[in-house]
Amino acid sequence: MTTTKLDLTGLKCPLPALKTRKALKSVAPGDLLEVHCTDPLSVIDIPNLIRETGDKVEITERHQNRIVFLIEKANGLIEKSNGLSPAAR
Repeated sequence: MTTTKLDLTGLKCPLPALKTRKALKSVAPGDLLEVHCTDPLSVIDIPNLIRETGDKVEITERHQNRIVFLIEKANGLIEKSNGLSPAAR
């Protein structure tokens, strides 16, 4: 298991979520992405992004102005229910 660190301190919405989405594309399934942000809206935007991607937020920490997310990359398989893709539900 590998952890990739992404420093997004100083960036404002929507850049932390956009850069996190881009970084997740290069992370292998089962590996971790550690994201450091200072934008207070990232506590809303990044968990919403993770719900969309199907990945998992392992840890969310707050240290003064810094917010840290530890995201586990999912295996890449999207579960289907009743034969419909998530977009068709």
